Amino acid sequence: MVEFFKSAWALLLGMMLLMIGNGMHGTLLGIRGEAAGFSTFEMSTIMSAYFVGFLGGSRMTPEMIRRVGHVRVFAALASFISAVLIMYPTFEHPVAWVLGRVLIGFCFSGVYVTAESWLNNAASNETRGKALSLYMMVQMIGIVTAQGLVTLPDPSGFVLFVIPSVLVSISFAPILLSISPTPAFDTTKPMTMRELVNHSPLGVAGMFLMGGVFSAQFGMSAVYATRAGLSVSELSLFIATFYVGATVCQYPLGWISDRMDRRVLIMVVSFVGAIGAVLGYFAGESFAMLLLSAFAIGGFSNPLYSLLIAHTNDFLEYEDMAAASGGLVFVNGVGAIAGPIIIGWSMDVVGPQGFFIYLTLLLALLGGYAGYRTTRRSAPAVEDTGTYAAVMPTASPVAVEVAQEVAIEYALEEEQEEAAANA
Repeated sequence: MVEFFKSAWALLLGMMLLMIGNGMHGTLLGIRGEAAGFSTFEMSTIMSAYFVGFLGGSRMTPEMIRRVGHVRVFAALASFISAVLIMYPTFEHPVAWVLGRVLIGFCFSGVYVTAESWLNNAASNETRGKALSLYMMVQMIGIVTAQGLVTLPDPSGFVLFVIPSVLVSISFAPILLSISPTPAFDTTKPMTMRELVNHSPLGVAGMFLMGGVFSAQFGMSAVYATRAGLSVSELSLFIATFYVGATVCQYPLGWISDRMDRRVLIMVVSFVGAIGAVLGYFAGESFAMLLLSAFAIGGFSNPLYSLLIAHTNDFLEYEDMAAASGGLVFVNGVGAIAGPIIIGWSMDVVGPQGFFIYLTLLLALLGGYAGYRTTRRSAPAVEDTGTYAAVMPTASPVAVEVAQEVAIEYALEEEQEEAAANA
């Protein structure tokens, strides 16, 4: 692991700076959009546009890398991100922000694909699982740090947009100046959607619903907070709590999932997340209850992303797992695009609390469907199931494919140990 860190420290540092920039810009747009008088529908469209670009970038970046290489793609996309961040306060118009969000979503997706393929190349079979966990922790630290930085200067000026622009510009310097070799790049052809649904209806439906849940946290939580009248410091703490909860709960839930029917755990976790959303709806003037709600929603919804991947793997052969990852990420992306639009409509109809109504419905629907699926076919024996590998919803298809490789490696190791014990 020490050797991996020596070869990948620049990449991890660069990715943390990128996540700070990404985490700041989403929150800032929510604050500045309110100050500029944008309607809820305009803000929901702006937030949705990021996921349109992100989905497009995950599809197009592999071909870009094959044509011109990792270094040029990474540098070009990071430069565009830096430029767009400066553009937002210069052109405070919904159309300009929508176009900027599409471009910045495309670029961040491409940067993640590039960086995560580097990460995979730097790790060995023995360190890949730990490397993925370390990468996820770096992402979380970046997003939470971003919320703290939002509270420093006056959000009505340019400074808060200059900070993430500078951080993004700095982020690719240690990566491009490091001596880590550029990896060969290849991606697995995705499994067809029909095949994926046949293997795991819950996996497909759950990933679609989780796209909507994640886009609510990453895209619309700042819009909700400004509409609800939270101060900038309260808003930043509220958003950060989602990710603190995700970090705290990720590994305990993963440990439990390897020891029981994952569908039952998905059902329970979804319902607990829904209860957390109900708490937010009734929080009223209690900021402490609002933070408890954010912790429960983030802590129990974000691990569902990895739980659904692990559940899908339980019904796949090893050679099909990598192919399934592309389809799962695509379904999740479609759900993420639709999420902000639906939340915006809900908030227009019932006010800011529409944010929590939306989350309650999606998480309760996922829990109910998971319970229904337990009646449709028997669960595989626990010893025959794959291993849970933690991965964030912010990850590109490359990281999800790496998670699949980690699960396969753990499963093969367990089979070899069992065979040796029986010999």
